[in-house]
Amino acid sequence: MVFTVADRIAPLSGDTTLLAGTLLPPTTPAGVGFTRQPWVFFAAGDGVSIEIEGIGRLTNWEEVA
Repeated sequence: MVFTVADRIAPLSGDTTLLAGTLLPPTTPAGVGFTRQPWVFFAAGDGVSIEIEGIGRLTNWEEVA
């Protein structure tokens, strides 16, 4: 990871109360796919999902240009 867990939480907890069970999924900076061979990048219509059994699923889609 590029940032430590503390580095990720500090700016969020400065003005927001993080309740027990708050999810902070790890992410990567834009453009990190260039280190893969062949290059791997999100394309329009690609999505990422996170699911917690008994709670539900959250999916974020790459916008279609």
